Amino acid sequence: MKGPCLYGAAIMITAPSLTDSPTFGLDTSALFDLPRPASECRIVVAMSGGVDSSVVAALAADTGAEVIGITLQLYDYGAATGRKGACCAGDDISDARAVSDRLGIAHYVFDHESAFREDVVEQFADEYLAGRTPVPCIRCNMGPKFTDLFRMARELGADCLATGHYVRRVETEQAGEPHLFRAVDPARDQSYFLYATTQEQLDYIRFPLGGLPKTKVRELAETAGLRNAAKPDSQDICFVPDGNYAKIVTKMRPEGGISGAIVHAVTGETMGKHKGIVHYTVGQRKGLDIGGQPEPLYVIGLDAETREVRVGPKRMLAVECATVIETNLIGKLVEGEPLTAKVRSLSKPVPITFSGPIGNGASVTIRFATPEFGVAPGQAAVIYAGERVIGGGWIDATTSVAS
Repeated sequence: MKGPCLYGAAIMITAPSLTDSPTFGLDTSALFDLPRPASECRIVVAMSGGVDSSVVAALAADTGAEVIGITLQLYDYGAATGRKGACCAGDDISDARAVSDRLGIAHYVFDHESAFREDVVEQFADEYLAGRTPVPCIRCNMGPKFTDLFRMARELGADCLATGHYVRRVETEQAGEPHLFRAVDPARDQSYFLYATTQEQLDYIRFPLGGLPKTKVRELAETAGLRNAAKPDSQDICFVPDGNYAKIVTKMRPEGGISGAIVHAVTGETMGKHKGIVHYTVGQRKGLDIGGQPEPLYVIGLDAETREVRVGPKRMLAVECATVIETNLIGKLVEGEPLTAKVRSLSKPVPITFSGPIGNGASVTIRFATPEFGVAPGQAAVIYAGERVIGGGWIDATTSVAS
């Protein structure tokens, strides 16, 4: 098998060591659905430095295939060094490198900071400035993590690209066409963030952790002797590890911190002043600083042009349908199949119907069987048929029950 090519953007290389691969008592070859005997295959693993992708690398090494770990440095290494709860920078790159050394696999780090800033961070700031609520993790998966890694893995001659996402790639009776399913562990399921996966990508990408609970993954990390086996999971957006996204946005877009009026959506009364619309999102209750009201008030909408934050009672958050744009379809729809949708990453799927063709970037209207609350433009609506991910798109507008 030919050796991997080296990209000019690579900033760090770890040579393979003589460490033996660990044995996990699992059919690791089956986890990667390799087209030939593992000894004849090459697997590229996306390594963020966290325990999940590190275990994927260990499982891949256990198959006997040649394994190459790739880490994309997504933002400033120096500024991120020592920060916790992030990925793809600072100590996380060091962890990925150490895991690769332990497993005896090649490891490359590529400087992807410029592309990540343009495709993810800049758009994140622009969305908040426009009064929308973005989901940068989806943008990252649509760009650097899948599109660019997919290309790199292909150029390296890999038989597949493997990641540490908690979703399942399932072969059905439709021969040769795998589908995307939710993870077995509902607490870890990341399918919401992967609805934009294309069929071509799904044919090539593997998700070995989708059938495992997180407790088992940490056990595997211990078995493999990985130094990040007990590493805490990242909880925040990777480039906003302290959770203060407004600080990031106002630094990039100072106009986002310009104050404006907080207006009652029913009476039109000015309730107070806010410190910039980037501090607010639809459904928010805390931080409005307008106490003494007869009933709790929530952010009902944001007007970027007038810089108004519109508030109202909870009933005004009830939405009966939403316009979803730039849609993607995975697999095929089955006529009459009951459908559900998630409109936030942590929400439960709720019954819906929709009109119009989905996929190829088309717009559709989804209608909720019962009113859904806090549906925010800028978030994603992800559609399911049971456990199978149908696809989804970006929420562009909503129609409230009150209207």
